[in-house]
Amino acid sequence: MAFASGPIEARRFTETRKARALMRSAAKTLCAVAACAAAFGVPAQAQAAEIGKVGLGLPLLTSPFWQSYNNYLGVYAKQTGIDILAPVNSNNDPAQQITDMNNMINLGAKGIVVGPIDSAAISRALENAAQKNVKVVAVDVAPTQGSVAMVVRADNRAYGEKACKYIGEHVKSGKVVQIMGDLASVNGRDRSEAFRACLKGYPNLSLLEIPAGWKGDVAASALDSLLTANPDVKAIYMQAGGVYLSPTLQTLRRKQLLFPAGNPKHIVIVSNDGIPQEYEAIRKGEIDATVSQPADLYAKYGLYYIQASLEGKTFKPGKTDHDSTIIQLQPGVLEDQLPAPLVTKQNVDDKNLWGNTIK
Repeated sequence: MAFASGPIEARRFTETRKARALMRSAAKTLCAVAACAAAFGVPAQAQAAEIGKVGLGLPLLTSPFWQSYNNYLGVYAKQTGIDILAPVNSNNDPAQQITDMNNMINLGAKGIVVGPIDSAAISRALENAAQKNVKVVAVDVAPTQGSVAMVVRADNRAYGEKACKYIGEHVKSGKVVQIMGDLASVNGRDRSEAFRACLKGYPNLSLLEIPAGWKGDVAASALDSLLTANPDVKAIYMQAGGVYLSPTLQTLRRKQLLFPAGNPKHIVIVSNDGIPQEYEAIRKGEIDATVSQPADLYAKYGLYYIQASLEGKTFKPGKTDHDSTIIQLQPGVLEDQLPAPLVTKQNVDDKNLWGNTIK
């Protein structure tokens, strides 16, 4: 028996040594593959797995703007390898949005990208997220209270100012209608206040306002009544083309007040959003201009900042590498103000505008 065990042990030693050699070879191969993967950006997916799932909160989906934003979220999440939960539509209900955010946390979200409906009400959901150590990035609307990793938004005061200046340059005198958004939203307030303040620089223009709360039916009904009493309106500023464009044009058409640009009876109309429907209306001469709110960049940088936050990265005020500026809204709250160009008949066919990339 003693003589028989010698060869067996020798064979076992040889096999073990071969196995170890194979393991070392496999390890080298895996390292080489990992290096190649790093070169081609694959680690983003591995890194995404480490940061956990990300929840997506949509304020509404009845607007073409938010429909486009929702589509871009899927595109950029796939490109970056971020593991997202199915987007949740709160249907313009602030209370439902709070519930939706809490549900996302219960489903295991480590971060949330959300478009706040009500700048103040969202604070309840932000407080709960902070207690659970869940990072939040706010898109399009800034909260008035609560902690967020970043606000991704364009300068909404500039929206109102750009619309005002365009109207002021093209209408010498007369009545101007401002169809406002929800004044519980900082966006609605910023656009309204900026437009109102700017219009004071045009003393021959008088202002009429419609508080429509981002609701197309409310805008249409109020505009119908206003035009009955003021058929001599010269210009209209719509704070959201996604919800106001169609009902506004329908109302003007019904009241036989829709005339193309160039006609002496044409009502100058400026909008906000930058959706394809607005561009088509500009081409037809039904409206004159819109401010392109960057739905694509909202999605791209909303996901960028939530990923960065979950990786422990921080930011500070100043210029960015993507043609925007980070400002401090209040202590501890930063906002990346993305560019939002004015679109008129002169540049409506620009292929760089996101509204021209949708098929």
